[in-house]
Amino acid sequence: MAKPKPLNVALIGSGFMGRTHSNAYLKVAKFFKTPYEPVMHSVCSLEPTLGVFADQWGWQNHGSDVDAIFNSDEIDLVDLVTPNHLHAPHAIAALEAGKHIACEKPLAGTLDDARAMMQAAKKAKKAKSFCWFVYRRVPAVAMAHQMVKEGKLGRIYHVRAAYLQDWGGPETPLLWRFKGKQAGSGAHGDLNAHIIDMARFITGEEITEVTGAIKETFIKQREIIESGGKNSISAKSGSKSKKKRYGKSTVDDALLFLARFKGGACASFEASRLATGDKNANRIEIHGEKGALRYNFERANELEWYDNTLSGREQGWSTINVTRGDDGHPYVGNWWPAAHIIGYEHTFVNMAADMLSVIGNKKPVVPICDFKDAYETQRVLEAAVLAADNRCPVKLSEVK
Repeated sequence: MAKPKPLNVALIGSGFMGRTHSNAYLKVAKFFKTPYEPVMHSVCSLEPTLGVFADQWGWQNHGSDVDAIFNSDEIDLVDLVTPNHLHAPHAIAALEAGKHIACEKPLAGTLDDARAMMQAAKKAKKAKSFCWFVYRRVPAVAMAHQMVKEGKLGRIYHVRAAYLQDWGGPETPLLWRFKGKQAGSGAHGDLNAHIIDMARFITGEEITEVTGAIKETFIKQREIIESGGKNSISAKSGSKSKKKRYGKSTVDDALLFLARFKGGACASFEASRLATGDKNANRIEIHGEKGALRYNFERANELEWYDNTLSGREQGWSTINVTRGDDGHPYVGNWWPAAHIIGYEHTFVNMAADMLSVIGNKKPVVPICDFKDAYETQRVLEAAVLAADNRCPVKLSEVK
């Protein structure tokens, strides 16, 4: 392969996701051969510590003027890691400026915004769009997709998916993720988005109906943290703690729903930020005529497989250690020897490699999520909210 061409990247946002994306751009060219090599040109944010972030992660320039990013002829790819309500205006501006765009999930906070982003991507002639559904880039999940595509499961009967965390208890303050105008939804958009995309990706089928749903906000008031930090001692006077102030949480803490796939499979989805004891339990089970698959991100390098075509005396769940690149396990051949496991940050590097390949008109290892694809997940998110609010089934044909 010819020497990769430079691709100037601008990152908008600098929080937790800013770190994961920055690390991906730093590492991708060291482990993957791609048509382009990312150049960490600029990072844009309103955070007062942006200069420290830029120095730590290797961004050449930093500032707070987002329009300067869109207007710069030097920027090739814009990457959004902002709160959800900012995705649409920033993505559309980047696309209209002819730049490739990568956006954190969910695609947007609302279906209207997601539709506008999808339409803007469709109008863009040369610009490519991407949505960071990185669990597709977990080798075990990518392999599950390949196994289903190869017909290993046959007809699919059941899909069970859950994404459970427990960080959203009463002590958690009123972050932007608990504000409906900024986040769009809570655990639903944050967590269900991942497992909806993962189920669609592995099965290769679309959801046609949400047959029922329930959502709940358990913690209705959360402490407001002042910009200077948690109220404990007055910085000026050393006085006693100020009285705590509280604001309303306007998103769900948990949302569960049932659904049907186009091929007839029944499915259940569950997302919660109050699943005590589960730190990051992203789980999926798929049961088919010929076999079944199970996966849990907390055991990220393992894929469980049941081969129903074996004789009864041979049947039983087996655990595949998906770390052997020489045996065809996706992505891991670019990393370490067999059973030298990889983790969360590697999924972002794998995603960055596939984005650079697609920008260079090469195929990704497994299908990558663009705005059109991400919009389908957004439609399912919307259908589940409608089903919960109205206590009725919702056909996806009615959610456009």
